[in-house]
Amino acid sequence: MSNINNIEAAVFRRLLEHLDSRKDVQNIDLMELAGFCRNCLAKWYMAAAEDEGMEVDYDAARERVYGMPYEEWKAKYQK
Repeated sequence: MSNINNIEAAVFRRLLEHLDSRKDVQNIDLMELAGFCRNCLAKWYMAAAEDEGMEVDYDAARERVYGMPYEEWKAKYQK
């Protein structure tokens, strides 16, 4: 199972890197085309942490997904 977890973790990191390289893609674009956005990923991150007995608040989860505090990302990149 450890190999599966390592693979899934690597895929998640790659997804975050990809989203980070595409700041031009807005959350609304993701929602319309894929049915999820960066905020959804943050919520899923929180839920997975909870499943592991850890508490991660929403701001910390969004910072992990956005690579910076959400308000900073929003000011710089949200159209």
